[in-house]
Amino acid sequence: MKTAIVGGGAAGFFCALELKRRCGDAMEVTIFEQQRRVLAKVEISGGGRCNCTNSFRDVSDLRQVYPRGGQLLKRLFKVFGPKDAYRWFEDHGVELVVQEDQCVFPKAQDSHAIIDCFLNEARRLGVKIKTNNKIEKPSDLLNAYDYVVWTVGGLSSAAQLSLNPELSLTKCVPSLFTFNIKDKALNNLMGVVVEDAIASIPGTKFKVQAALLLTHWGMSGPAILKLSSHGARYLAENNYRAPLLINWIGETNAEYVRDELLEIAESNPQKQLSSYRPYGLQQRLWDYLLSKLNLKCKWSELGKKNLNKLIDTLTNDHYQIEGRAAFKDEFVTCGGISLEAVGSRTLESKEVPNLYFAGEVLDIDGVTGGFNFQAAWTTGYVVAQSIASKTISISEE
Repeated sequence: MKTAIVGGGAAGFFCALELKRRCGDAMEVTIFEQQRRVLAKVEISGGGRCNCTNSFRDVSDLRQVYPRGGQLLKRLFKVFGPKDAYRWFEDHGVELVVQEDQCVFPKAQDSHAIIDCFLNEARRLGVKIKTNNKIEKPSDLLNAYDYVVWTVGGLSSAAQLSLNPELSLTKCVPSLFTFNIKDKALNNLMGVVVEDAIASIPGTKFKVQAALLLTHWGMSGPAILKLSSHGARYLAENNYRAPLLINWIGETNAEYVRDELLEIAESNPQKQLSSYRPYGLQQRLWDYLLSKLNLKCKWSELGKKNLNKLIDTLTNDHYQIEGRAAFKDEFVTCGGISLEAVGSRTLESKEVPNLYFAGEVLDIDGVTGGFNFQAAWTTGYVVAQSIASKTISISEE
């Protein structure tokens, strides 16, 4: 029996290794990669450290971290979940560590720990790898191979799959991107990090509380990346132009904020506003917020009207998204093969027999924090298990 795996990334390699491990010499497995190198995205992920999964300790509902595909993954995690992935890597010689934020990295803090593990296992198991091989359509391989697994993700993959009218695709748009904000004074604050900000898009349900990073083009960091993930389709439909609200202090109770600021004013009446920063705000950011309100006075001179303006700015600051900053090698795609078009237990196409899908090509994507890699390991494992089970059943007949 022969299986072709299209895509030499995370899901493709994991599927290949598991399939070959299960079937041994009974299955010939070949990975087709259109680039000259495999696992390139794994190499640059997590700043070159590879955030390979997450502990999921703080996740009470998968929809929190998977804007699309959470319901299916809830079922598939029972087959191969985060704890299984953690154990798999450790069993294969990759020591892992869990950070305080529950992101999981190789102890070596180097993505090559994962890459070397995969390549060594591929050699040991006899997985064939063919680089610089671009496959336009799955059907191009189905005549020569018993099974085809498509694991190529991204917008380019969607364009290729659109050549197959029998496949059901959901619209593909970018996810996990940063926001362009045209505000010169704000852009000059590049490098400022707010550890507990709340970013939201007014008029929608999209709201995220996490760290926020100011850049020379606008805003980034987990808060913005997660917000872009949840609002990926909404933002695409609005041509990446939308209002944005920022709560700089992570406190939503305006009366509580009022009491805090009044207490500061009472304790520091003769101090200039700029000389006392509430909520641990960095000085550059605090000065910027005060300049927006043109506040140059002592705390005792603030007054009720200016106090209300300051509270509103701290908790409900208005900006305008003017496009996205795209880094094609770093982020993921929302959309892909419709989950209704694949078997929920096998991930085999309901439209094309013996064609399977794993990884980002499916309409599954997660927020930043190791969740997309976990989806890759899980779906790759499930496809390998499905093909192996079918192969064993055929050999027993």
